[in-house]
Amino acid sequence: MTKMAVFYYSSTGANYQLAQWAESALKEAGAEVKLVKIPETAPMEAIEQNPAWKKHYEETKDVPEASIDDLEWADGYIFSVPTRFGALPSQAKQFIDMAGGLWGEGKLVNKVVSGMTSAANPHGGQEQTLTNLYTSMYHWGAIVVPPGYSDNVIFGSGGNPYGTSTTVDGEGNITDDVKGAVEHQARRTYEITKKISE
Repeated sequence: MTKMAVFYYSSTGANYQLAQWAESALKEAGAEVKLVKIPETAPMEAIEQNPAWKKHYEETKDVPEASIDDLEWADGYIFSVPTRFGALPSQAKQFIDMAGGLWGEGKLVNKVVSGMTSAANPHGGQEQTLTNLYTSMYHWGAIVVPPGYSDNVIFGSGGNPYGTSTTVDGEGNITDDVKGAVEHQARRTYEITKKISE
């Protein structure tokens, strides 16, 4: 079976939801899937100042944490992370930076990657966040698979060709109809991964 890892970081829950939709679509398509959260590195003092962040942190304590071994295990990846000033959150950046050993051994070459993101407003840096993610993937020698405009569902979800993106309210709730776009992106990533990994 083609092995897919869904890596997510989420402070208030939106990217966890995107990741869960991707996981379900991948399983339905026939993939062996791991859904793992990128470890939280923010201090508890910061988390406790935001009730939605604290609530999500407590609710997802049992979700397995991502490890560098997951990067080696999987044939393809989907990353779902929020934007932070148009870039990756520090938690996700640290996780990616820890993959230097695998990169040095050439074990990330030809891994297939696609990304999803969220922000508090429609022009909050979503596209830039995804291109920042993909820049690291180019250094890995990975194969980036954006959704482009490969299905009409992309237009209904806002038309981001780099990856599904959504706006999120202050409580972490997704405000756009993006479930279909996530599912399409996951299936597309899986189909390309199957072709590359055969």
